[in-house]
Amino acid sequence: MRINVVAILPLTYEPTSQNHRVQGFEVPGDDQPRLFKADYVADNGDAEAIIQAAYRQIFNEQQMLASNRILWLESQFKMGQITVKELIRALLVSRVFRERNHEVNNNYRFVRMCVQRVSGRNVYSDREVLSWSIVLATKGLQGFVDDLLNTEEYLDNSGDNTVPYQRRRILPQRSQGEGYFAHTPRYAEDHLAQLKSLGYDFERTDVPGFYWQPPAKLRQVWLGIALAGSTFLGLLALSVVLSWFGWIHI
Repeated sequence: MRINVVAILPLTYEPTSQNHRVQGFEVPGDDQPRLFKADYVADNGDAEAIIQAAYRQIFNEQQMLASNRILWLESQFKMGQITVKELIRALLVSRVFRERNHEVNNNYRFVRMCVQRVSGRNVYSDREVLSWSIVLATKGLQGFVDDLLNTEEYLDNSGDNTVPYQRRRILPQRSQGEGYFAHTPRYAEDHLAQLKSLGYDFERTDVPGFYWQPPAKLRQVWLGIALAGSTFLGLLALSVVLSWFGWIHI
Protein backbone atom coordinates (compact mmCIF):
# COMPACT_ATOMS: atom_id res chain seq x y z
CA MET A 1 0.00 0.00 0.00
CA ARG A 2 1.44 3.32 -1.07
CA ILE A 3 0.67 6.47 0.85
CA ASN A 4 1.18 9.83 -0.82
CA VAL A 5 2.16 12.54 1.64
CA VAL A 6 1.19 16.04 0.54
CA ALA A 7 3.18 18.85 2.11
CA ILE A 8 1.20 21.77 3.49
CA LEU A 9 2.18 24.90 1.65
CA PRO A 10 2.95 27.91 3.86
CA LEU A 11 0.40 30.68 3.83
CA THR A 12 1.36 34.05 2.42
CA TYR A 13 0.74 37.23 4.38
CA GLU A 14 1.21 40.92 3.74
CA PRO A 15 3.28 43.11 6.08
CA THR A 16 1.37 45.98 7.62
CA SER A 17 2.62 49.49 8.32
CA GLN A 18 3.83 48.87 11.82
CA ASN A 19 6.04 51.35 13.60
CA HIS A 20 9.27 49.45 12.90
CA ARG A 21 8.73 49.74 9.12
CA VAL A 22 8.60 53.54 9.20
CA GLN A 23 11.78 55.57 9.20
CA GLY A 24 12.24 57.46 12.44
CA PHE A 25 13.63 60.94 13.01
CA GLU A 26 13.43 61.09 16.80
CA VAL A 27 16.45 62.09 18.87
CA PRO A 28 18.11 59.00 20.39
CA GLY A 29 17.44 58.58 24.10
CA ASP A 30 17.08 56.01 26.86
CA ASP A 31 14.22 54.30 25.06
CA GLN A 32 16.33 53.58 22.00
CA PRO A 33 17.48 49.95 21.83
CA ARG A 34 21.12 49.24 22.60
CA LEU A 35 22.71 47.15 19.89
CA PHE A 36 25.05 44.32 20.81
CA LYS A 37 27.32 43.45 17.91
CA ALA A 38 30.15 40.96 17.63
CA ASP A 39 31.91 42.71 14.75
CA TYR A 40 34.74 43.44 17.14
CA VAL A 41 35.06 41.70 20.52
CA ALA A 42 38.04 43.04 22.45
CA ASP A 43 37.93 40.74 25.48
CA ASN A 44 35.78 38.36 27.48
CA GLY A 45 33.92 41.32 28.96
CA ASP A 46 32.55 42.27 25.55
CA ALA A 47 31.70 38.64 24.81
CA GLU A 48 29.95 38.28 28.17
CA ALA A 49 27.83 41.38 27.45
CA ILE A 50 26.72 39.89 24.13
CA ILE A 51 25.93 36.55 25.78
CA GLN A 52 23.83 38.21 28.49
CA ALA A 53 21.99 40.26 25.85
CA ALA A 54 21.24 37.07 23.91
CA TYR A 55 19.86 35.36 27.02
CA ARG A 56 17.75 38.40 27.85
CA GLN A 57 16.37 38.63 24.32
CA ILE A 58 15.48 34.94 23.95
CA PHE A 59 14.63 33.89 27.50
CA ASN A 60 13.28 37.28 28.63
CA GLU A 61 13.87 38.80 32.03
CA GLN A 62 11.61 36.29 33.79
CA GLN A 63 13.99 33.45 32.92
CA MET A 64 17.35 35.10 33.55
CA LEU A 65 18.39 32.30 35.91
CA ALA A 66 21.76 30.71 36.56
CA SER A 67 20.18 27.30 35.98
CA ASN A 68 19.23 28.33 32.44
CA ARG A 69 22.79 29.06 31.38
CA ILE A 70 24.41 26.78 28.82
CA LEU A 71 28.08 27.01 29.70
CA TRP A 72 29.48 24.95 26.84
CA LEU A 73 27.63 27.18 24.38
CA GLU A 74 28.98 30.32 26.03
CA SER A 75 32.49 28.86 25.81
CA GLN A 76 32.11 28.21 22.08
CA PHE A 77 31.08 31.80 21.49
CA LYS A 78 33.93 33.23 23.58
CA MET A 79 36.38 31.09 21.63
CA GLY A 80 35.02 32.45 18.34
CA GLN A 81 33.74 29.05 17.20
CA ILE A 82 30.15 30.23 16.59
CA THR A 83 28.54 33.49 15.50
CA VAL A 84 25.83 35.44 17.29
CA LYS A 85 23.25 33.97 14.93
CA GLU A 86 24.36 30.44 15.80
CA LEU A 87 24.24 31.38 19.49
CA ILE A 88 20.66 32.58 19.08
CA ARG A 89 19.72 29.40 17.19
CA ALA A 90 21.22 27.18 19.90
CA LEU A 91 19.30 29.02 22.63
CA LEU A 92 16.02 28.69 20.75
CA VAL A 93 16.35 24.92 20.28
CA SER A 94 17.84 24.24 23.72
CA ARG A 95 16.17 21.90 26.18
CA VAL A 96 15.53 24.72 28.64
CA PHE A 97 13.78 26.92 26.08
CA ARG A 98 11.75 23.98 24.80
CA GLU A 99 10.58 22.96 28.27
CA ARG A 100 9.84 26.44 29.63
CA ASN A 101 8.40 28.11 26.54
CA HIS A 102 7.44 25.66 23.81
CA GLU A 103 5.91 22.80 25.80
CA VAL A 104 3.84 25.06 28.09
CA ASN A 105 2.20 27.03 25.25
CA ASN A 106 0.13 26.28 22.20
CA ASN A 107 1.70 26.81 18.78
CA TYR A 108 -0.04 30.15 18.20
CA ARG A 109 1.23 31.70 21.42
CA PHE A 110 4.71 30.26 20.85
CA VAL A 111 4.87 31.71 17.33
CA ARG A 112 3.91 35.18 18.55
CA MET A 113 6.58 34.96 21.24
CA CYS A 114 9.32 33.89 18.84
CA VAL A 115 8.47 36.55 16.24
CA GLN A 116 8.77 39.19 18.96
CA ARG A 117 12.08 37.89 20.28
CA VAL A 118 13.73 36.99 16.96
CA SER A 119 12.30 39.51 14.49
CA GLY A 120 11.96 42.31 17.04
CA ARG A 121 8.34 43.16 16.20
CA ASN A 122 4.78 42.06 16.76
CA VAL A 123 3.15 39.72 14.27
CA TYR A 124 1.48 41.42 11.33
CA SER A 125 -1.79 39.47 11.57
CA ASP A 126 -3.39 36.21 12.57
CA ARG A 127 -2.59 34.95 9.10
CA GLU A 128 1.14 35.28 9.82
CA VAL A 129 0.63 33.40 13.09
CA LEU A 130 -1.16 30.64 11.21
CA SER A 131 1.55 30.55 8.54
CA TRP A 132 4.37 30.09 11.06
CA SER A 133 2.27 27.63 13.05
CA ILE A 134 2.08 25.43 9.96
CA VAL A 135 5.89 25.54 9.70
CA LEU A 136 6.21 24.66 13.39
CA ALA A 137 3.75 21.77 13.10
CA THR A 138 5.29 20.29 9.95
CA LYS A 139 9.01 20.92 10.49
CA GLY A 140 9.23 20.86 14.26
CA LEU A 141 11.04 23.33 16.49
CA GLN A 142 14.39 22.98 14.69
CA GLY A 143 12.91 23.62 11.24
CA PHE A 144 10.80 26.50 12.51
CA VAL A 145 13.82 28.20 14.10
CA ASP A 146 15.95 27.68 10.98
CA ASP A 147 13.29 29.23 8.73
CA LEU A 148 12.76 32.16 11.09
CA LEU A 149 16.49 32.94 11.28
CA ASN A 150 16.90 32.64 7.52
CA THR A 151 14.21 35.17 6.63
CA GLU A 152 15.28 38.23 4.70
CA GLU A 153 13.97 40.36 7.55
CA TYR A 154 16.26 38.75 10.11
CA LEU A 155 19.29 38.80 7.83
CA ASP A 156 18.78 42.50 7.05
CA ASN A 157 18.27 43.61 10.66
CA SER A 158 20.46 41.24 12.69
CA GLY A 159 22.54 39.16 10.34
CA ASP A 160 25.30 36.96 11.73
CA ASN A 161 26.76 39.28 14.34
CA THR A 162 23.96 41.30 15.97
CA VAL A 163 21.74 40.20 18.85
CA PRO A 164 18.06 40.64 17.87
CA TYR A 165 16.35 43.61 19.50
CA GLN A 166 12.95 45.26 19.68
CA ARG A 167 12.94 47.67 16.79
CA ARG A 168 11.57 51.19 17.14
CA ARG A 169 9.26 51.02 20.12
CA ILE A 170 9.01 54.82 20.10
CA LEU A 171 5.58 56.02 18.96
CA PRO A 172 5.51 59.64 17.69
CA GLN A 173 3.18 62.09 19.45
CA ARG A 174 2.69 59.72 22.38
CA SER A 175 4.06 60.02 25.91
CA GLN A 176 4.84 56.31 26.04
CA GLY A 177 6.07 53.89 23.43
CA GLU A 178 5.20 50.25 22.90
CA GLY A 179 5.63 47.94 25.87
CA TYR A 180 8.84 45.99 26.14
CA PHE A 181 8.63 42.48 24.77
CA ALA A 182 10.86 41.43 27.65
CA HIS A 183 7.96 42.18 30.02
CA THR A 184 5.47 40.06 28.06
CA PRO A 185 4.28 36.97 29.99
CA ARG A 186 5.49 33.71 28.50
CA TYR A 187 2.19 31.95 29.24
CA ALA A 188 -1.01 32.35 27.25
CA GLU A 189 -4.39 32.98 28.84
CA ASP A 190 -5.36 29.30 28.68
CA HIS A 191 -2.31 28.32 30.77
CA LEU A 192 -3.11 31.08 33.26
CA ALA A 193 -6.61 29.62 33.61
CA GLN A 194 -5.08 26.20 34.33
CA LEU A 195 -2.87 27.67 37.07
CA LYS A 196 -5.86 29.40 38.67
CA SER A 197 -7.83 26.14 38.61
CA LEU A 198 -4.99 24.54 40.62
CA GLY A 199 -5.37 27.17 43.34
CA TYR A 200 -2.86 29.86 42.38
CA ASP A 201 -4.17 33.30 43.31
CA PHE A 202 -2.50 36.07 41.27
CA GLU A 203 -4.87 38.83 42.40
CA ARG A 204 -3.83 39.05 46.05
CA THR A 205 -2.21 42.36 46.99
CA ASP A 206 -1.58 41.83 50.72
CA VAL A 207 1.53 39.69 50.21
CA PRO A 208 4.50 40.22 47.86
CA GLY A 209 4.57 38.09 44.74
CA PHE A 210 2.05 35.40 43.96
CA TYR A 211 0.14 33.44 46.59
CA TRP A 212 -0.68 29.76 46.17
CA GLN A 213 -4.06 28.76 47.56
CA PRO A 214 -4.35 24.96 47.89
CA PRO A 215 -7.52 23.24 46.65
CA ALA A 216 -10.41 22.81 49.09
CA LYS A 217 -9.97 19.03 49.51
CA LEU A 218 -6.28 19.42 50.25
CA ARG A 219 -7.04 22.13 52.81
CA GLN A 220 -9.48 19.76 54.54
CA VAL A 221 -6.81 17.03 54.72
CA TRP A 222 -4.30 19.45 56.17
CA LEU A 223 -6.87 20.67 58.72
CA GLY A 224 -7.60 17.09 59.81
CA ILE A 225 -3.90 16.35 60.23
CA ALA A 226 -3.42 19.55 62.25
CA LEU A 227 -6.37 18.75 64.55
CA ALA A 228 -5.19 15.17 65.09
CA GLY A 229 -1.67 16.37 65.86
CA SER A 230 -2.82 19.05 68.30
CA THR A 231 -5.12 16.54 70.05
CA PHE A 232 -2.28 14.05 70.44
CA LEU A 233 0.07 16.69 71.83
CA GLY A 234 -2.62 17.86 74.26
CA LEU A 235 -3.23 14.36 75.58
CA LEU A 236 0.50 13.76 75.89
CA ALA A 237 0.97 16.96 77.91
CA LEU A 238 -1.96 16.06 80.15
CA SER A 239 -0.51 12.59 80.76
CA VAL A 240 2.85 14.07 81.77
CA VAL A 241 1.18 16.43 84.25
CA LEU A 242 -0.92 13.64 85.79
CA SER A 243 2.17 11.43 86.11
CA TRP A 244 3.87 14.14 88.17
CA PHE A 245 1.14 13.82 90.80
CA GLY A 246 1.33 10.06 90.68
CA TRP A 247 -2.22 9.70 89.43
CA ILE A 248 -1.12 7.70 86.39
CA HIS A 249 2.01 5.89 85.37
CA ILE A 250 3.52 6.35 81.90
